[in-house]
Amino acid sequence: MDRDFRREDKKMADGRCTWPGTDPQYIAYHDEEWGVPEWDSRALFEKLILDGFQAGLAWITILRKRENFREAFAGFDPNVIATWGEPEVQGLLQNTGIIRHRGKIEATIGNARAWQRIEAEQGFSDFLWSYVGGSPIQNRWTAMNQVPASTPTSERLSKDLKKAGFKFCGPTIVYAFMQAVGMVNDHIVSCPCHARVADLAHNSDL
Repeated sequence: MDRDFRREDKKMADGRCTWPGTDPQYIAYHDEEWGVPEWDSRALFEKLILDGFQAGLAWITILRKRENFREAFAGFDPNVIATWGEPEVQGLLQNTGIIRHRGKIEATIGNARAWQRIEAEQGFSDFLWSYVGGSPIQNRWTAMNQVPASTPTSERLSKDLKKAGFKFCGPTIVYAFMQAVGMVNDHIVSCPCHARVADLAHNSDL
């Protein structure tokens, strides 16, 4: 049984996207989460906020603190966060388990209120997925250097999120978000995750 797992690990490593490197937590995130289509409005909010906190940092830094973030931000429930004010901001600024950046913390509260408006009007998930026609874009990159940092679609979504009241959502952050939540499949074609993620998109309830 152990030998079978080792063969599977080697098969994955032979073609896997190179960006996770050798960090086990990063590899698990790549293999199990990155690019998997996400349709839940709350979960999409969480990922967008975490990508905003990543600005200026490596994603692995956020990933290692993700459970701390979830605890500190009430499970990323926008309806709870939207009620917060200066007392909660001060409390978060004392929390050593997260990134203590006042601007990003205050932006999270404002973003929760913007989320509420979009959710009430059309649904946050429907709003986001409309930018890719409601279905994941299946890219077929053969090398990591072909993968863009942003696209016209991420630029348009970034602009509209900002109009709606969101902050820390520039085109590069938004494209990283789109990759992570499966709005685009940016696993390189040699990566076993590419086909698996594509199958998840085809088998969705869209």
